[in-house]
Amino acid sequence: MKDDVLSITTKGLTKSFGSVMAVAGLDLIVPVGTRFALLGPNGAGKTTTVRMLTGLMRPTSGRASVFGHDIVSQKDEVKAITGLLPETPGLYSKLSAAEFLEFIGALNRLQADVLYDRIDSLLSILGLESRQDDLLESYSSGMKQKVLIASTLLHEPKVAFLDEPTSRLDPSASVLVKELILALAEETKTTFFICTHMTSFAHDISDVIGILNEGELVTVGSPDEILESARASSLEEAYLKIVGRKVDREALLSWR
Repeated sequence: MKDDVLSITTKGLTKSFGSVMAVAGLDLIVPVGTRFALLGPNGAGKTTTVRMLTGLMRPTSGRASVFGHDIVSQKDEVKAITGLLPETPGLYSKLSAAEFLEFIGALNRLQADVLYDRIDSLLSILGLESRQDDLLESYSSGMKQKVLIASTLLHEPKVAFLDEPTSRLDPSASVLVKELILALAEETKTTFFICTHMTSFAHDISDVIGILNEGELVTVGSPDEILESARASSLEEAYLKIVGRKVDREALLSWR
C-alpha cells in the first residue's frame, strides 16, 4: 500500500517502563479515512500507544509516522495534524461552549474568521447551536462530550485520536457519541483512531479493529473478519476467545 494513502504506520513500536512492557513491537497500518478501533482490556497499552502516536511520549524502540511525519523527529508536525481527546479531558465549566471552543481555537492559532465559521458549523452538526452561550456546567455528560469532540476536531485534524470516548457516559449519551463519530466520518476524510474496551461500541463504530492484549497486537481485521477467524457469533465472544478471558464460575461461587 502506498504511503500517500496511509494515515498511520508503525514498525516494531515499543514502550517499556523499567521491566514493564506496555507496548511490544507494534506493527500497524491505518489507511486514510479509516475508523480504526483499538480494542483491549484496561492496562493493555491502548493509551500508551496513543500517547506515542501523538508525539506526547517517546517510544523505547521502533518507529512510527503519521501522514509521513516521524513521531519523534517531527513531533510538532504530528501534533499540528492530529486531534486528541484523552480519556480524562479537562473542561472549563465556567465558560460557555462557544467560549471554550474559541479558547481551543486560539491555542491552535486559528484565524478569527476561520475559527468562528468552524465553531458555528460544528455546533450546528452537534445540535448545540441553541445552547452555545450556556455555561458548560449546565450541560449533561453527553453534551459535554460532544463539545470535547468538537474541540478535538476544531482545527480539522487529519487524524482524530479518541481515547475511551464513552467512558463515564450513560447508554443514551454513548449512543449520541457513536452517532456523532459516524456522521462526522461521512462528512469528512478524517481518520478516527478510537481506543475502547467496549466490544459493542467497537463493533458499531469501526470498519477495522485491532485487538491489543498485554501490549501485543494479537489480531487486526474488519469486525466480520474477526468473527469468522474466531468462529464466534459476536465480537464479545471473539474478544474473549482471543484475549483468553474466561469466567471461572466454580471459583466465583466457592464462597457459598
